[in-house]
Amino acid sequence: MSELEDVVADAIEKKPEPRLDGWIALSVAIVATFMALCNIKDGNIVQAMGQAQAHTVSKWSQYQSKSTKQNLAESSADALDALKLTAPASARAEIEKREAFQRSEAARYAKEKGEIKTEAEGLEKEYDNLNVHDDQFDMGEASLSVALALFGVAALTKKRGLFAFAMTLAGIGVALGLSGFLKLAFHPDWLAKLLG
Repeated sequence: MSELEDVVADAIEKKPEPRLDGWIALSVAIVATFMALCNIKDGNIVQAMGQAQAHTVSKWSQYQSKSTKQNLAESSADALDALKLTAPASARAEIEKREAFQRSEAARYAKEKGEIKTEAEGLEKEYDNLNVHDDQFDMGEASLSVALALFGVAALTKKRGLFAFAMTLAGIGVALGLSGFLKLAFHPDWLAKLLG
């Protein structure tokens, strides 16, 4: 007879422990409900992360566009400056006017680039902050899922030690989930790297 068959046979032969079964049932109901709430919140965070990432890409594209326009304006200004050297005196005033315009455009693009860069970096920071909470929910859900599986095994085997271990994992999962809901800094990096 295999070891699993022995465990099942022992569980059938033993008289039921209604207190343990009751605690397991209550624990499963609480953990499953909390896990469902964490899953909903995590889905919302993932959507917000996607939006932040899309906006970040858009801002960096705008930044690149402004860089290109700034380079073109600076090149045009330099070309006009060189043209002044060979242009007739009557045309120099118009060339200087156009050169000044190109230099002012280059300065405007440089200023706009700075503003866009600040926005893009802010969006990157927002994404990183959201990612911390996404990790919390992911790690919490993993811990709660394992706890639920162990609750089932504890119900079959009537092992109080296994129930206690499942409760410990459930506690860790709840702590991680609450950290995500409350936006706390609790973030076991080693676990995130292990699961990532």
